Amino acid sequence: MNAPNIESVTPQSGDDVVAWLTNETRDERFIDNIFAELCVRLQQTGIPLKRATMNLLIQHPQWLGARIIWGDGKREAEITRVDYEVRERSEYIGSPVYEIHQGAGEVRERLERAPGRTHALFDEMRAQGLTDYVAWPLLHTLGKRHVVTFATDRSGGFDDADIAELRKVLPVLALVSEIRMKNRLARTLLETYVGTHAGEMILAGATRRGSGTTVRAAIMICDLRDFTRISDSWPRDDVIDLLNDYFDAMSEPIARHGGEILKFIGDGLLAIFPLSDPRACANLLHAVSEARQAMAALSEKNSMMGRAPMNYGIGVHVGDVMYGNIGSRSRLDFTVIGPAVNMASRLEALTKQLGRNVLLSRAFADLVSHDFALEHVGEHSVRGFSEPIELFAYRG
Repeated sequence: MNAPNIESVTPQSGDDVVAWLTNETRDERFIDNIFAELCVRLQQTGIPLKRATMNLLIQHPQWLGARIIWGDGKREAEITRVDYEVRERSEYIGSPVYEIHQGAGEVRERLERAPGRTHALFDEMRAQGLTDYVAWPLLHTLGKRHVVTFATDRSGGFDDADIAELRKVLPVLALVSEIRMKNRLARTLLETYVGTHAGEMILAGATRRGSGTTVRAAIMICDLRDFTRISDSWPRDDVIDLLNDYFDAMSEPIARHGGEILKFIGDGLLAIFPLSDPRACANLLHAVSEARQAMAALSEKNSMMGRAPMNYGIGVHVGDVMYGNIGSRSRLDFTVIGPAVNMASRLEALTKQLGRNVLLSRAFADLVSHDFALEHVGEHSVRGFSEPIELFAYRG
């Protein structure tokens, strides 16, 4: 993200700041850049800002929120992520952000005066020499409440005129921040549910049924063994935890090595490694090696709890696939289809029959170097294909 061009900032009044925020930020994609420049502009109107934050609740599978922090003299704001567990910690409970989330319309603390609030945040600000602090809700649509805060180190704190000027920017800042958050939310949800590359294609306009492209890729299909038995005999919550642990073990190495998971299918997953990356096939095998290690650790953990080790099968093939939108007129799935996908699925099914965790086609094996430990396991008939397929097991 580029820092705001603060050298050219010369507003004369709070009205100039509101006009800038309303009319001149539409080409800036990132709310942290807008917030940093806003703080500089507010300073240049004479408001003695020393520190400011935005506390945003976001819809993300890993993070509850994000905190944007600006400090005097900084060209950029700092962004930190906030985990879901923060709601149970003292840093949040009783804090100004907590009070705003609980419905407060304003939290003001004259830090020079005693006695004052004893929350750790106020103690920290007093130690930094700050003299006054105010927090307000940023009201988004459908009752969403976020928080913006401002603090100063001027003796005597903010005066009434400062507070009035800061209040002026709140409605516009709420609108500007909501637009950026909705844009980021759309991207996050697409990345979460269809993957980064597919999400980018959808945002770029690939939303019509049948739209897509032909991609040459290594295809990986993985399936958990004995899941029906597990789901019938384990408590429901334990089954969900097991699936999540299993998908973490498989998915994180895939993402780390440049693969893209297109979907989870019950207890299985489908991933591709596009051959536009010359290292794609090697990357897939590195991902499989790391996934194996993670699965071994997970099985050891389950064994300590008196549960059987987890077994799985992985089928790998390479070929051309159609990558795009398939489905009904009103419900689409962004996926890959083609004979190469069917072959990977058949190889995964053969892993159980042949007693191997990972089976690779000859077409895939020919694209990897001899550095990988591949074991030839002969030719085998594959359901749906007329000719036997030469297969290799991966021992790495």
